[in-house]
Amino acid sequence: MFYEVVPVGKIGKLIYFSDDSLLPGQIVLVTLGKRTLPAIVFKKVAQPSFECKKILQVLYSKPIPTHLLKTIEFFNKYYLTSSGAAASLILPKGVEKHRRKTEHLFGKINKSSKDSLTPPIPLNPHQKNALIALQEAPGATKLLHGVTGSGKTNIYLKMAENALKQQKSIIVLVPEIALTSQLIQVFNQFFKDSITLIHSKQTEAERHIIFNSLLESDSPKIIIGPRSALFAPLNNIGLIIIDEEHDYAYYQENSPRYSTVRIASFIAKTLNIPLILGSATPTIEDYYLAKQHNSLITLNQKAKSAKKPIINVIDLKNRDNFTRNHYFSNSLLESISDNLKNHQQTLIFHNRRGSSPLTICEHCGTEIVCPNCFLPLTLHADQYELVCHTCNHHEKVPTNCPNCHQIGMIHKGFGTKLLETELKKLFPQAKIARFDADNKKTESLEAIYDVVKDGKIDILVGTQTLAKGLDLPKLATVGIVQADAGLSLPDYSAEERTFQLLTQVIGRVGRGHITNTNVFIQTYRPEHQIIKYAVEENYLEFYNYIISERKKSGFPPFRFIAKLEITLKTESLALKKVRSTIAELTKTQNLVVSPPIPTFHERTIHGYTWQIIIRAKSRTALLKTCQNLDPNFKIILDPPSLL
Repeated sequence: MFYEVVPVGKIGKLIYFSDDSLLPGQIVLVTLGKRTLPAIVFKKVAQPSFECKKILQVLYSKPIPTHLLKTIEFFNKYYLTSSGAAASLILPKGVEKHRRKTEHLFGKINKSSKDSLTPPIPLNPHQKNALIALQEAPGATKLLHGVTGSGKTNIYLKMAENALKQQKSIIVLVPEIALTSQLIQVFNQFFKDSITLIHSKQTEAERHIIFNSLLESDSPKIIIGPRSALFAPLNNIGLIIIDEEHDYAYYQENSPRYSTVRIASFIAKTLNIPLILGSATPTIEDYYLAKQHNSLITLNQKAKSAKKPIINVIDLKNRDNFTRNHYFSNSLLESISDNLKNHQQTLIFHNRRGSSPLTICEHCGTEIVCPNCFLPLTLHADQYELVCHTCNHHEKVPTNCPNCHQIGMIHKGFGTKLLETELKKLFPQAKIARFDADNKKTESLEAIYDVVKDGKIDILVGTQTLAKGLDLPKLATVGIVQADAGLSLPDYSAEERTFQLLTQVIGRVGRGHITNTNVFIQTYRPEHQIIKYAVEENYLEFYNYIISERKKSGFPPFRFIAKLEITLKTESLALKKVRSTIAELTKTQNLVVSPPIPTFHERTIHGYTWQIIIRAKSRTALLKTCQNLDPNFKIILDPPSLL
């Protein structure tokens, strides 16, 4: 018998034979060249005219769910992704290895035997109305636009409860691993023995055991995790929830590239189940689509009667506001002092890690750059070394300029490590913790979440991790050190990202836990409309402004977009290739083609990278164009950013 199978890797479907009768979705072991690879059986086919290799072994008797097979097909058509690359998202690494059976399921949330009675899920009238609207809204994908602190999580809980009663499983996605601890604590209050955690930091063995358990299980589960949890091998899914759906972590930038929201929407439509997208700041595209399909549900009221935070906009150009410290305004420092006296927390946000992003010679102006990426190296003062945040190259801080050889290297700019150091000088008695990509595993927000939530950390300093969905009962003050840092980036989504980030950070306070809360927004551009929209929490005005700009300029949701990149050894070769490709592309009707553009990180150790941006009203036309390109071009469909 002959079968069409998909081996894991950058390849498509191949035909193998087997003496045994196999089912679509079964996981098998095959040889490809000199390699032995796991593969997924797709379907039985007629004997081909050429010789075929034999399937070596059946790894699992139970097939993966049909919807995952259809998802592989969808990847191939929608993202031009090879079937094998899509299969690599579904099968965990090491799936072909033999594991010792164990009663302990890694990732399972162990419950205590106390309080066996499950408490009722509380819903206020606004939440009840939103729940009814979600149940009645047409289509599979529905957008729950709820202001920060409106209690979207309680609606998720109620919908999950309803699905479990129908013996259906639930997938709940969060943008980052750091947020799983908070969500698990909430779900753990209401559901016993149903929660399984999936994330990329689990070991190969842990992921394998979880995969095996879920594949073999017939009981309903609640799966919680980042985007990879979407591909859990569940046969009876009844609900998918994507919390903080606007977050750019839901777009996988490495191959195979995809939007989690789009893949989840396809799965929900395939299974005829609801997909709930929740956010206080939904993406422009998703908000637009929800309006078009009458699937937008709005939750405008806070879950708890809460006094709005006092928002102070501090002009960074007026140095009279900064007489005590260069980075923190006088009023922000006063608020931190008050919080320490009252045993309340402060959150300091700055979206740049490290100590200083530039190291230059004060004599000749030479910048110290990465030898691989040719980008400025960032000083990490705690280890006193320079680090590239693109390729992770490390080197010692030079004492002499490598160009003029004089002593006098200076560091410009600031990051979260420098802010942490400054705060320790200003408030030596305070307990201060920094949360960013430089944290060790034991120092991460996920690892010490309970300590943070209980208020045992006085001052939290960090990047985007602290902006995403955290609910900290003792948080009284938020300080945004430089609110306009992302506004000047040459990208169509720069204003949207800035608004989302500011709104999310502001939303960490004013949630009903503390009566008087404060937000300090330090900015060089206090008059900028995006800053004003965020201060006013006015999503609708922000949306109307951005959607008008997008329509004029022809960007999503009014055009489909692809970014084409090519890297060649010299800049002249790259430019020549890009220009000749543009000449061919402009012959295609209904296609908007950009002039040659160097990428944001143009020069690397591999050569020079230039790009072409193409836009089209029809996705079919865009895909057809991309299929006919020189294979040396890297194709990025639906990029959330052009940088």
